[in-house]
Formats: sequence, C-alpha cells, structure tokens
Amino acid sequence: MTVRRLAEEQPASFDFTPENRAWCDAQIAKYPQGRQASAVISLLWRAQAQHDYWLPRPAIEKVAEMLDMPYIRVLEIATFYSMFNLAPVGQHFIQLCGTTPCMLRGAEDIKKVCEEKIGPQREVRADGKFSWLEVECLGACCNAPMVQINDDYYEDLTPENFARLLDDMAAGRPVRKGSQTGRANSEPAGGLTTLTSLYGVDGVSGPGSLAAKNQD
Repeated sequence: MTVRRLAEEQPASFDFTPENRAWCDAQIAKYPQGRQASAVISLLWRAQAQHDYWLPRPAIEKVAEMLDMPYIRVLEIATFYSMFNLAPVGQHFIQLCGTTPCMLRGAEDIKKVCEEKIGPQREVRADGKFSWLEVECLGACCNAPMVQINDDYYEDLTPENFARLLDDMAAGRPVRKGSQTGRANSEPAGGLTTLTSLYGVDGVSGPGSLAAKNQD
C-alpha cells in the first residue's frame, strides 16, 4: 500500500476565487439536502486545479467546511485517490504510464527521457517547469506508450518526439495533443484495414456502403 502524506510546507490559507466558489455552489446544489457530501471529489478537484495542480491542507479544510463534513473524512478521500497531488508539482505535471502495454511499447525509454530532462520522480525541476510520476494504466493502450500532462494525453511517444515535446513546452511553444505521430484517434498506425467497403472510399458512400444498400 502506498502511504500518501500531506506536504510538510503548507500555505497559511486557501479560499476559492469568486468564479470557482460559484462553480462549487452549483455542484453542491445538485444534491438533496443532507447529501452535500456527495460533491466532495468535485470540490477537491476544483481546489487542486486552482492551486497549481496540488492540494494543500487549507484547501481540504475549506472543502470540509463548505460541505459540513469532519476534516478527517475529507482528508481520507484526498489521501486515498492518487488523482489528488498532496505536494507541489511542476507547471507541467507528467504522469507516465508504466503498465504492461506501454512497457512493451517503450515506456522504459520514455522514463529515461524524464530522468534525463527532469530528474527523479516526485521532484520539481529547478525551473519549476516539470515534475513526473510513473502511474498505473491511463487507458490509452492502443496508442502506447503515452503520458498524461496535466489534463491532456500525449500518445505514440518515442524518445525523440517526447524530448521535443518537453522542449517545446519549456519554451512556451504550441504543442500537439494526442498522437505525436499524426495518427487519428486510435486508428491503426498504417491506416484503416477493416470496414473499408462498409463506408466506401470517401467514408460516406460506396459500393458496399450502408447508403448504397439502403437505396436497393
């Protein structure tokens, strides 16, 4: 079992911005009276997003106060779910999938790039731009190896295109989300190989298309 603890250094206080407070109130209002605790994960997630993508103790206390929950109950949730970062992370927080499909497709090489360009896991790079962590399956096995950076997926990685991606992010240049090889979604890397006659050459009509069959 992984032991997850709050960071030793904590901010003095936390409060939601007016915009985020209004968003939280709208989430709480979705639940019947007495069931407001059901909004706890949503509010913790919003607090993390506001606070540089990590969740400090005062934010957990604020959520407990808003939902009229014992602090320990909210702390249990924050420390149980790995989606909540309990210590500062880099501006670009990289979660690297190391589960079997990604491992077989080269995740170890991607990990080496992280170690070379960023440093050890869980440590923020000196310039504050990056930190990284190896995690369990992120659910994009067809496009392995892949990483999640903040809220976005970056797939079909090689050491070369991943290193270039990090360099572009560090320099503030625009980057492509999703596949880094130009693949469309999870289509075969070499193009479609099935259902080609069903949809026809243009994807809409053709000798074997549904449109053609409906006209018969």
